[in-house]
Amino acid sequence: MKGLLSFAHAIDWLNERVGRIAVWAVLIACLVSAGNATLRYLISNSSNAWLELQWYLFGAMVLLGAPFVLKMNEHVRVDVIYSRLGPKGQACIDLFGLVLFLMPAACLLAWMSWPWFVDSFVHSEMSSNAGGLIRWPVKLMLPVGFTLLVLQGLAEIVKRVAFLRGEYAMDLHYERPLQ
Repeated sequence: MKGLLSFAHAIDWLNERVGRIAVWAVLIACLVSAGNATLRYLISNSSNAWLELQWYLFGAMVLLGAPFVLKMNEHVRVDVIYSRLGPKGQACIDLFGLVLFLMPAACLLAWMSWPWFVDSFVHSEMSSNAGGLIRWPVKLMLPVGFTLLVLQGLAEIVKRVAFLRGEYAMDLHYERPLQ
């Protein structure tokens, strides 16, 4: 189990670094948005490329940030029973969700998005909008993001199994979003 926990911590480390890219994408998207609006309203000059860059950055925020959110145990969940259970019950529910829902969906999406990216890359697909950007970088975010999510899912499975076996201390505290 120690080897698997080391693997899980390496994935945590990777997704923490990639999560920082997602955080920077938020700032860059805000700056691009403000700059684009300023250009459009002050000098009546804008480009579709700026709008598409905002969409690309949003894709990076979501797809590169999701594994980090999973690692931090801040992902969205249905909180009907979860908050009433103790740590072991919460770990069991997490395991159930990770194995039966997250892993199959994320694996399928990573696998299905790869040919879509490759086709876009091979054909140098461009946006159909005037002044638009090349498409393959944003399409690459899909297989990369879902692969990182699969890896983080594996790490979370390992950590929860180790926790349930008493071999790993884990804080499963989940702060319910304000309603």
